[in-house]
Amino acid sequence: MPAEGGQPRPLQTASGFAALDAMVRPRSVAIIGASDDATRIGGRPIAYMQKQGFAGTILPVNPNRATVQGLPAFNAVSALPQAPDVAIVAVPGESAVQAVDDLGARGCRAAIVFTAGFAEVDEAGAAMQDRLVAAARKHGMRLLGPNCLGLFNAAINFYPIFSLSFEQGWPIPGNIGIASQSGAYGTHVFAVSRMRGIGTPVCITTGNEADVSLGEAIGWMAQAPEVEVICAYAEGIRESARFTAALDLARRNRKPVVLMKVGRSELGGHAAKSHTASIAGDDTITQAVLDEFGVVRASTTEQMLDIAYAATKRIYPVGNSLGVITVSGGAGVLISDAADAAGVPMPPLPEASQAHLRSLISFCAPRNPVDCTAQAVNQTELFPQFLETTAEAGYGSMMIFLTQTAGSTTLSPKLRPYMKAAREKYADRLWVLCGIAPPEKVREYESDGFLVFEDPTRAVGVIEAMGRYGAAFAAPAPDDIVVSDVTLPETTPSEAEGKRILARAGIPAVPEKACTSADEAVAAAQSIGFPVVAKILSPDILHKSEIGGVLLDLADADAVRAAHATLLQRAAERAPGARIEGVLIAKQIKGAVEMALGIARDPVFGPVAMVGLGGVFIEILKDVSFRRCPFDEATAEAMVRSLKGFPLLDGARGRPKADVKALAGALAALSRFAAGADERLLSVDVNPLLVLPEGQGAFAADAVIEVAS
Repeated sequence: MPAEGGQPRPLQTASGFAALDAMVRPRSVAIIGASDDATRIGGRPIAYMQKQGFAGTILPVNPNRATVQGLPAFNAVSALPQAPDVAIVAVPGESAVQAVDDLGARGCRAAIVFTAGFAEVDEAGAAMQDRLVAAARKHGMRLLGPNCLGLFNAAINFYPIFSLSFEQGWPIPGNIGIASQSGAYGTHVFAVSRMRGIGTPVCITTGNEADVSLGEAIGWMAQAPEVEVICAYAEGIRESARFTAALDLARRNRKPVVLMKVGRSELGGHAAKSHTASIAGDDTITQAVLDEFGVVRASTTEQMLDIAYAATKRIYPVGNSLGVITVSGGAGVLISDAADAAGVPMPPLPEASQAHLRSLISFCAPRNPVDCTAQAVNQTELFPQFLETTAEAGYGSMMIFLTQTAGSTTLSPKLRPYMKAAREKYADRLWVLCGIAPPEKVREYESDGFLVFEDPTRAVGVIEAMGRYGAAFAAPAPDDIVVSDVTLPETTPSEAEGKRILARAGIPAVPEKACTSADEAVAAAQSIGFPVVAKILSPDILHKSEIGGVLLDLADADAVRAAHATLLQRAAERAPGARIEGVLIAKQIKGAVEMALGIARDPVFGPVAMVGLGGVFIEILKDVSFRRCPFDEATAEAMVRSLKGFPLLDGARGRPKADVKALAGALAALSRFAAGADERLLSVDVNPLLVLPEGQGAFAADAVIEVAS
């Protein structure tokens, strides 16, 4: 399908992010620690702004000079003739804390703190950073940094930054914003962009994030007309609320976010106790959050800039597919392999279209990729028919592979008008040219509306990314989920009590009964109906199978009596310190698909739900899907359908279709339960959840709720 929308629309705004306007779009700026030397940290911003023509007022503060770089200097913040919108703080240590306090008293609204030696160094530095923040908050100021390289907004020639990047050139016009926790890497991305001819007029680096976070920088760009595409670099997410709000605002405003998130770690503490937590490392959960908001993750600078470059066309195909016209059969195979690996469909042309193209060139290969062979550029009048026939098949993205022909001085002038006409006729498609041409020729193709790549594999990567943005932008905004407060027990409950808690939340359990004697166990089994399962019941034995604490296929009373004795003996021998509440007798259900549901509490994003294949397969195959809590049944079903093992639920090899609706309902209910619980809820494991055939429901056969004391 072609792209949905793509035209500019009124931007949605959020007052919390607009609060950074004084920092990024000021009318006046003070420099505390201003230097007359344009090569020093306190001098570069002044030199940059004067050279580029910042129209606002520049107010140097230096007690030892009457002028700084030709501007009147002031001996103290209190001597400033006006309250600046923003200030640069480039003085060391406690002097920076005092400067922020003085600025706040003078009425300054924001400060960009270059000064290092704070929380990034040691505990004493962290304490000094706390005093810096307290000084700002006392006056309602916002802080960028400390230990911050600064920012720039080329739209107003504002350069409160001490990077050397501008010695090799200034930002070129464009619409890509850069938000980076690392100053050096953020300006590295800017410098590489400039070398590639990609315009990045805004860059914000956040340093220690004592106040303004990466999420706020992204959020400001999400509503700023200067920015249409956002590149972000993160080493860690300091807080989640503003980060996720920023990603949501960017999605609502159809602004693509491409993020490079580095650093991978495992969840600590309770990971050894929870299957879910042991599978869900911090990076896995971060990826789930990025997927939720349609953020595309880049692993290299080249990939980040490829995606940002493509996104500037503002064409995001919904239901993306790829049609390819190539003069090289080998390139067609390469592109097909890359598309298959990326999950980009390449449906064949209709048979009638293929027959038409064969009538033009009998030896062409018109299926898709459409190999028009060199004959189509030898007889250039044939080329537009290949373009038209392929484009009218309705692919969301179109790729033309021309190799050196794209730069040919004899052929490209003949082919370019045909290509331009096709792109204009099918302007809702994403058009990509793969070829080799000199820079001036590349710029001509780009002015015609084409993305230009030398490497078709990279081109396929950006086509896939644009399709992901299209899907995210086309998805309806999620409804608000009603969550009720959950009262947790004081400590981790036994399996039986955990199931009762989950049943009240909407996750039913198999028929079962907790028993304190062998006679009671036999009576329970007879009431439930054979065969049954017997399990040791203890809040201290979370994974019963590890001590042989689960016995299956108990078909009569004698088997239940023997099982009761065996379980108590094994518990005494293999878990001598465990509190034993008895034995749990449960209905043994056969013919079900075993699934696993879980909750892990991420230190940044809070409770995150998981679904995957159950039993022992969950940790072996790790075929799982994660999502922040809470979410609705439709989202839960999409998670289930995303699993590689979904065919087991969908009637593979003649199996009956499983009750996916019941499974999704249980998963959504679990997400609401986790969202309603307080932070003492560490994890939940429901494994297995037995999913019966369609219409028969899904039932928890085992459950663990881990609660912090």
